Amino acid sequence: MFEKRSERLERIDTGDYTPEEYAVFLREIRFINRFIGDVRALKKTFLREIAAEKQREFSVLDVGAGSGEMLRVVADFARRKNLKCELLGLELNELSANSIRAESQNYAEIKAVRADAFRLPFADKSFDYAICSLFAHHFTDENLVLILTEFNRVTRRKIFVVDLHRHRIAYLSYQLFCTVFRISRLVREDGSLSVLRGFKPKELEKLAVRANLKNISVRRVAPFRLVLSADAN
Repeated sequence: MFEKRSERLERIDTGDYTPEEYAVFLREIRFINRFIGDVRALKKTFLREIAAEKQREFSVLDVGAGSGEMLRVVADFARRKNLKCELLGLELNELSANSIRAESQNYAEIKAVRADAFRLPFADKSFDYAICSLFAHHFTDENLVLILTEFNRVTRRKIFVVDLHRHRIAYLSYQLFCTVFRISRLVREDGSLSVLRGFKPKELEKLAVRANLKNISVRRVAPFRLVLSADAN
């Protein structure tokens, strides 16, 4: 069950949900992220690097940005450090793109665009960084290599991919979390399948190699997150 990635599609990827279910999905995913890892993973990797580099300004493309939560974390960090940043959230789903705009009204540095990750509508080397969070596991290995290749094309400096570590304890812990906090059926079932569609560290590293990324590192961040970082070239 955990030896290889599941090929089953999540409902969120098939479009088998109502607008009301999707609104609950976005709200609950934000809640879950605060508790079990994505913000923490971003802070311990990407934002730590920004601080260490002592850059005064930078640009970020967040692909599959959801409601833009990660971009707002980056924006708050930049404001605390008195840094200038330009942040763009890309989403194929119109509801998500609209959610980024609606929930980021107090962040002039955040913009949203509706577009396809396989054909990023940007010139080569348009951004300092490309990031994504809980996005990669939605794709087959072959398609993820294509997406990472696009990341490489539009990025000047580095790429960061935050995703799920496929692990038995992660699977069981998520189901317990959903029971305790009465998470909706869509998020409970899709989230459990997400773990099964997640990665082992070596798997993610090999995909980055296939995408021709350089200086590849895959780091484990508790609880059960993997962070791929690599230089664009």
